Amino acid sequence: MTKILLIRHATTDSVGKRLSGRTPGVFLNEEGVAQAQQLAQRLANFPVDALYSSPLERTLQTADFVAQAQQLQTIPMEDFLEINFGEWTNCTFEELSGDQQFQRFNSFRSVTRIPGGELMLEAQARVIAGLQKLCAQHPHGTVAVVSHSDLIKAAVAYYAGVHLDMFQRLEINPASVSIIEVYEETARILLINDTGELKP
Repeated sequence: MTKILLIRHATTDSVGKRLSGRTPGVFLNEEGVAQAQQLAQRLANFPVDALYSSPLERTLQTADFVAQAQQLQTIPMEDFLEINFGEWTNCTFEELSGDQQFQRFNSFRSVTRIPGGELMLEAQARVIAGLQKLCAQHPHGTVAVVSHSDLIKAAVAYYAGVHLDMFQRLEINPASVSIIEVYEETARILLINDTGELKP
């Protein structure tokens, strides 16, 4: 069994306002830095064997706080990169509110391709492939993965057997931790969207 901690990056100025996507140069704001520091403290008594991250700045920055507390080195992995939001990249939610394709993306996500970007099923397959790689590399370990809201939702949905069209029923807050145990024959979800003190 491999225990996986799925961690969403801490807050940036764009969270809740625009789709940063894979835009470079998006860093944690002051609140986000405080969240990341608290996250590292929360994980202090939760031993982690390895730490992986999306290669974007906001995830690496969040992971750095955890890495220091756990005395680990962060390993970037493309599998955990944010969804490719294509033409929607860096658009505000206000700008997208009247876009029929964006509305369809949020209600019929499993089959709605982002213009110039990814299909949610492709993103889900990507993140699950990455997590299964980690299970093979750490068959009896605990690994932490710092990623993005929609990628974490996709992973939780996959292991819970929840259809992607019910995706929006899941909530993943900045600096939250979700914990999944993956076995050879099954998986167990222990925690979703936790922002409190964690115990092994």
